[in-house]
Amino acid sequence: MASHRKWSPTGTRIAGIRTPALATAALTSVALLSQTANAAPSADPKPSIEEVEKKVDDLYHQAEAATEKYNATREKTAQQRKRVDSLLDDVAQRTEKLNTARDELGSFAAAQYRTGASAPDTATLLLADNPQDYFDQTQLMDRLTSRQKVAVDDYITEQAATTKKRAEASQSLQTLTTTQSALKTSKADVQRKLAAARDLLSKLTAEEKARLAAIEKKKQEAADRKAAELAQQQAAAEKKAQEAAAQQQTTSGTTSTSGSTSGSSTTDSSYTAKADKALAFARAQVGKPYVWGATGPGSYDCSGLTQAAWKAAGVDLPRTTWDQVNVGTTVPLSDIKPGDLVFFYDDISHVGLYVGNGMMIHAPKPGAYVREESIFYGGESIIHSVVRPA
Repeated sequence: MASHRKWSPTGTRIAGIRTPALATAALTSVALLSQTANAAPSADPKPSIEEVEKKVDDLYHQAEAATEKYNATREKTAQQRKRVDSLLDDVAQRTEKLNTARDELGSFAAAQYRTGASAPDTATLLLADNPQDYFDQTQLMDRLTSRQKVAVDDYITEQAATTKKRAEASQSLQTLTTTQSALKTSKADVQRKLAAARDLLSKLTAEEKARLAAIEKKKQEAADRKAAELAQQQAAAEKKAQEAAAQQQTTSGTTSTSGSTSGSSTTDSSYTAKADKALAFARAQVGKPYVWGATGPGSYDCSGLTQAAWKAAGVDLPRTTWDQVNVGTTVPLSDIKPGDLVFFYDDISHVGLYVGNGMMIHAPKPGAYVREESIFYGGESIIHSVVRPA
């Protein structure tokens, strides 16, 4: 007897309802999509406050480096523009002389024509690309009077000089155009970095901003402790040096030691006098805003402030941190004195003016103001070098 089986559709029973295979596949796809949607936020998690702080600091650092590049390019642009203006003025003056020489040659030709004398082919001369070649080929000089020869010599000299200066002016204009384009690129680079930093900070909640402020406060407290340690170390070293000097004076006698130390004392005194003037200027700028590319008097960037401070002391510093670091004498951090320049980061993109006790006056970053702060504000590792500029 043949067995009889009851037909049943393939599928899966869900909640007592039999579903066809196609519906099962659809439900599976929906479930997978749901899982993917739920997993999406974790694929790009929100950065922590510490990560935001680091990113913002990095962007400000990059903006400072871009600012110094902008400053250097702007200085270069100013120098090139000055050269172009000078060359153009020179070309204008030489062109005027050339026209005078040409007019004089023309008057000679006209006079000879009126008298019926044999006149040089002045028209051909004036139109010649190279008047000297023209004279060499025609031997025209043999037929000129002494006065005419002087006029011809003047014309040839002025034409050659004017042609050369015009070529120099043209080349300088091309160079200036290239530099101005680089200046525009540098400016845009700074603006992009600052916009990115502002964008990150704008997305923080009030609670996150409070946590960020707390982190900054801890960093500042650590920096202040480090500054106090440096001040104590320097005080101890100075006391030890004074005791050693007193001991040497007692042993060797006042007369023998006074001559050997007078030169050093005079140098120290001279530097201290200049440093005091630079520091007085810098203190008067505290509270003024940081503005990238600014050199005062209403606002400053970091190198603009140090340049202006030492200028008040009669010392001319270059515009950028990259050039300022090469002026003067590099000294160890342990020997740092008020007035010294403290440079930061491997790319030497920031500078401050040391005031003593581990503190400096500097223009920190966009959105901040000129202030007195520990030289360890970003940790000792970012200190690049110390330079005594005078």
